[in-house]
Amino acid sequence: MRGGFTLVELLVVISIIVTLGGLSLKVILSKLKEGNKTQALENIKTVGMALFTFDQDYSSFPCDATIEQVKNNCPDFQSNFGNTYSNDFFRQLIATKKVDQETPFYVKCSYTKKPDNIMTQGKCLAGGECGIGYIMASQTEPLSQSSAAGDTPLLVSVLDNAKKDGTFDPNVFDAKAVIGHIDQSVTTDPVRTNDKMVMIRGKKMLEGGKDSVWGPDIVPVIKPPMKATSSGTSQLPTTSPDDNNH
Repeated sequence: MRGGFTLVELLVVISIIVTLGGLSLKVILSKLKEGNKTQALENIKTVGMALFTFDQDYSSFPCDATIEQVKNNCPDFQSNFGNTYSNDFFRQLIATKKVDQETPFYVKCSYTKKPDNIMTQGKCLAGGECGIGYIMASQTEPLSQSSAAGDTPLLVSVLDNAKKDGTFDPNVFDAKAVIGHIDQSVTTDPVRTNDKMVMIRGKKMLEGGKDSVWGPDIVPVIKPPMKATSSGTSQLPTTSPDDNNH
């Protein structure tokens, strides 16, 4: 009878354990990503419903023109508005109580942090507490149900490094993007590996022209989420989205 394992036997056992551990880790990471994607789908659906409720009350999705209306109608809302980031426009949804907390705007990725649901001055949807981009018909004009087709994208995630150029991070959801459309549907669309773009109707997501979702008249822009800062409390940025993304 032998008193123990040989070196070869020990190496075989160790290699089996390492292999099984690696496989288990892959399964765990895959499950985590799938869970994060499911949460993003639900959150974008919630924000989409809030936008449509807002539209019913203000005859528009949040835009520059609705800021003063919201201020007048919600004098108790102790925070500021803006028009640079999606956080700025989504803050109108919180002020009007279409959404009662920050959590639905969160998508887990490299530039976000878990929302603290503190909505006092300077805290409401601070940098990093939103991971959803907001698409508008122009720099100042919102999309509308009447001006765009049902499959027109309205809410998007996860944008690559919170940029506004229509590129997506392929690593967050296994080369998929989560997109909320005008008709309130939410889809997961493939992200191309060569340019990190998503195709809709055979064209790049922000590409206009004949046969595109935008037609010849709309030149869409993305209002990206504001990335988390070192302090995590910045609300009214001193840089433009382009500066913030370098």
